[in-house]
Amino acid sequence: MFYRTAESVSPKHPDKLCDQISDAILDAYLEKDPNARVAAETCGGHGVVFVTGEITSTADDIDIPAIVKRIAGDDVEVHTKIVKQSPEIAAGVDTGGAGDQGIMIGYACDETPEMLPREVILARRLNQFIFDKYPYDGKTQVTIAPDGSIDSVVASFQNVPSDELSRIVSDWLNQEGFLNNRSVNLFSKDMLDNPEKYKTLLDDKNSIRAYVNPAGDWHQGGFDADTGLTGRKLIVDNYGPRIAIGGGCYSGKDPSKVDRSAAYMARKIAVDYLKKRQAKEVLVRLAYAIGYAEPLEKTVVIDGQPEEIEGYDLTPKGIINYLDLKRPIYEKTACYGHYGEGFDWDK
Repeated sequence: MFYRTAESVSPKHPDKLCDQISDAILDAYLEKDPNARVAAETCGGHGVVFVTGEITSTADDIDIPAIVKRIAGDDVEVHTKIVKQSPEIAAGVDTGGAGDQGIMIGYACDETPEMLPREVILARRLNQFIFDKYPYDGKTQVTIAPDGSIDSVVASFQNVPSDELSRIVSDWLNQEGFLNNRSVNLFSKDMLDNPEKYKTLLDDKNSIRAYVNPAGDWHQGGFDADTGLTGRKLIVDNYGPRIAIGGGCYSGKDPSKVDRSAAYMARKIAVDYLKKRQAKEVLVRLAYAIGYAEPLEKTVVIDGQPEEIEGYDLTPKGIINYLDLKRPIYEKTACYGHYGEGFDWDK
């Protein structure tokens, strides 16, 4: 095993705000029209939010600016540009075909109860632990050493003084049992300004290094500090940097788009095979062509051994029916990742 690192961002991060807006718009349409075709993209920052995309639906009274303001705040200026789905794309989807080409990756492992890489879960749980106390923009990161211990953590959170954030990080490490016979060396901006002063601590491999607001305390976050964009946190949304992904964004897309629905199905298949074969690691690959229903590839790799997937209807219609994906369930998926949070495709 080598060093492994993963990060997590809070729901108030500007990219995650955009993901949530896009998925909240999708949910609003699905609630009134389960067959709605939705591809909603959001870009926001500095007091302005733009929503654009293609939506074809019988629901014609969705108040998109109200959805945006619920998530981003009443003071943002909202601009929308929505058109109907291209009839050429619709022609392929209407006959049951995939809404686009693409490769979808599913993954499951036995490292955690969530069946996700350990570094991913640790970074996410630390983020959630801080966010529960201070619900602001923030990021966390965890690095695991080759022996499986935590080597270092990073936590940067808006409106949380470094002393308070240090205490919270230490509490989490202690609560999770990582401080048995180990100490925490806490570093903040002073470390960056005086690296020689901290050289001994930085070189101490018997302690956990915690970088807390390492660029200094900060109070301007979210859309006030930076712009956000739907689909810009793909690795956080998936399985962390250890696992390759197909590349498709999920948020704002209805389940006729296989880069969402087939990715969820790939995760479900990976979970099923992990349990059924009592495996350590399962990787699933599905590939589709636009307008064609059956996958061009359906491979499962179980502890390094590839097989062809059997026993599942992998057409878009079959996936949607099996996972019941025409429900308004998506805004929650845009907060902390689409896997490992108890969704139906995780079970």
